[in-house]
Amino acid sequence: MSPNVRGALLALIAFGIFSTSDVIVKTLGAYYAPVQLVFFSTLLGFPLATMMLMRDPTPGTLKPANPWWIAARVVATVFTGLCGFYAFSALPLAQTYAIIFASPLLITVLSIPILGEKVRMRRWAAVIVGLIGVAVVLRPGSAELGLGHLAALGAATGNAVASIIARKIGTQERTVVMAIYPLMGNFLFMGAGLAFFYEPMAGAHFGLVALMSTMGFIASVLVVMAYSTGEATVVAPMQYSQIIWATFYGYIFFSETIDFYTALGAAIIIASGLYIVFRESRASENTPVLRSRSRPSLALFRVGAWVRLERSRQQAK
Repeated sequence: MSPNVRGALLALIAFGIFSTSDVIVKTLGAYYAPVQLVFFSTLLGFPLATMMLMRDPTPGTLKPANPWWIAARVVATVFTGLCGFYAFSALPLAQTYAIIFASPLLITVLSIPILGEKVRMRRWAAVIVGLIGVAVVLRPGSAELGLGHLAALGAATGNAVASIIARKIGTQERTVVMAIYPLMGNFLFMGAGLAFFYEPMAGAHFGLVALMSTMGFIASVLVVMAYSTGEATVVAPMQYSQIIWATFYGYIFFSETIDFYTALGAAIIIASGLYIVFRESRASENTPVLRSRSRPSLALFRVGAWVRLERSRQQAK
């Protein structure tokens, strides 16, 4: 088996696990507010923070070199967590993924003011086509839009902002700094919100939260292995397999069916996202699209942090 095939298979398994954890998010979302779910997911992510601190070979403190950018990334991550959990609980799984898949398009747009990049006509065309796909999914004026749709768009936007900030300051900050501050932000903000949203959690439900965090950890490790094994241009498109899992899980567990417009819009968004992935892989060594998940990590660290940590450990040897 070639490295690219092995990398692609690892990525497919990882994103399948991520999609399975989203089923738990949607299930628990019927009982608990997103604030409570994000808080306990984050709480269970702290052991991973300890592991990253122990494995990081880079000398230094946890004081950020770019405090304002780190603060902005914390806000974006907290916003993404709230929006993402609410969207998965309120919308059909496939529709949620279709909207959140617009995140790479927004990363391309944000790269202009934040990174000073030049986006040429072909990539602009891909962004416009992708946004048309979002409009096809949402069908404003012909379908009822609710807070769930707005939350999904918010999650895509927040994920794009967090990703582009990570790209801007990633070479200046320690990996653990990039990972721990968003984790602490979620813990503090969601912990404060528990005073207004807390509902006693059944033991079985808390077990599901623990399972969700464990699955996220395993999937993150598999994605790191996939990127370490295969080329990014082969591994990155595997994230779009989540739409298949979403369609299957939505039908099996929630009696959801994917309508024509959601399928068409998702196909348009995925096609435009794939085009941007391949264009960026040819034009730049820094490719946030290739290092981003379709759905941001909430309790666990972003895959990009793990990739950077693994690289720093290899360089330290």
